[in-house]
Amino acid sequence: MSDAASDRRFMALALALGERNLGQVWPNPAVGCVIVREGRIVGRGWTRPGGRPHAEPVALAEAREAARGATAYVSLEPCAHHGRTPPCAGALVAAGLARVVTTLEDPDPRVAGSGHTRLEESGVAVASGVLEAEARRSHAGFLSRVMKGRPFLTLKLALTLDGRIATATGESRWITGAKARRRVHAMRLRHDAVLVGGGTARADDPTLTVRDIGARRQPVRVVATRRLNLPRGSRLARTVDEAPLWLVHDPAAIAAEERGAWEEAGARLVPCASGPDSQLDPVSLMAALGDAGLTRVFCEGGGALAASLLGAGLVDELVVFSAGLVIGAEGRPGIAALGLEHLSEARRFRLASVETVGEDVLHRWRAD
Repeated sequence: MSDAASDRRFMALALALGERNLGQVWPNPAVGCVIVREGRIVGRGWTRPGGRPHAEPVALAEAREAARGATAYVSLEPCAHHGRTPPCAGALVAAGLARVVTTLEDPDPRVAGSGHTRLEESGVAVASGVLEAEARRSHAGFLSRVMKGRPFLTLKLALTLDGRIATATGESRWITGAKARRRVHAMRLRHDAVLVGGGTARADDPTLTVRDIGARRQPVRVVATRRLNLPRGSRLARTVDEAPLWLVHDPAAIAAEERGAWEEAGARLVPCASGPDSQLDPVSLMAALGDAGLTRVFCEGGGALAASLLGAGLVDELVVFSAGLVIGAEGRPGIAALGLEHLSEARRFRLASVETVGEDVLHRWRAD
C-alpha cells in the first residue's frame, strides 16, 4: 500500500471514530485520532461526551511508549490553546510523535493554524488536507458554528406522497412506519438538539427524547415559542429532569413572572428577537442557538417553522421520509406558505442518497 493510500485508510478510521460521539460533544468538534507505528495501530481515541478529554490524549494514553516515533492521524488540527484541558499539540510533541497527519485547519481563532505551527516548530512532520472533503462533512456542525455563527441545521419531514403531515383534523400518528420512526431516534442521537415550533409542541405533546436505542446523553429539546404559551403540564415540562428543555422566546412579548415560572420548572430560556411578522426571527433564533454552543440541530417542524427556516436559507440538509399514502388537498401541508411567485426563487437542494426504511422511502438532500 502506498503512503498516500495508507494515509487515507487511517484517516478514514480517525473520522469514523470521531463520529461515534456526534451529538454528544458540543460545543467541541467530534474528533478521532489513530496512532500508527510501523503499520500497526497502537492507539485510538475520540472526543468523549461533554467535549473532553479530547481524542489525542485518549489515543496517547492507549499507545503509551509506542507513540514515540509513530504517526498520529487526527481528524482536525490539534488544538494549541489552554482551555479546560492542556493543548493537544503539546501532548503530541511531548509523546515524541514523528509525524502528524490532519484533514484541515481548525478555523477557531484560538487555533487557526497554531496547532500545526507548534508541531512543526518542535520538529514534528505535518501533513494536512488528507480526506478534507470528508472531514468538512463530518465537522459540518462545528465549522458552521465557528464560521457562520450558527449550528448546522437538518430539517426532517415525514410526509405522505402528496406532501401532507396530517389530516384536516390534525391526525398525524403515524404517517410513517415503526422502522422509520426508529431511524429518526438514531438521527436525534447524532445531533446536539431537537427543535420544534410551539404549535407542534402544543398539538402533538411530544417528548422529543431518544428512546429504545441506548442513548447515553439526551439531546437538548428546543421549542421556538415566542410567548412561552406551552401547557405547564406537557410531557416536555414533565420530563425536564430526563433531558434539557430550552425555550426560545421573545422577552418583550412575555411578562417577567411567566419567564420566572418556566425557569423555576427547570427550563432554560433563550432570548430571541421577533421579525416584522411578529414571529421569532429565524436568523436570530439560529444565532442564539449557536451562541449557546450548539453545533448540530435537528428540526422536526412544524410547517410554519420549517417555512421560516427555509425562507431564510438556513436549512443545510433535508431529510424526507415519504410514506405510501395519500391524504388529499384538505390535509395539512408539511411546509407552510413561502410566498414564492417564481420557481427561480425556490432554493434547490442536491440529492445525496435514497434508501428504503421499512415500507417508507428516505431521501437526503443537501444545500451545498
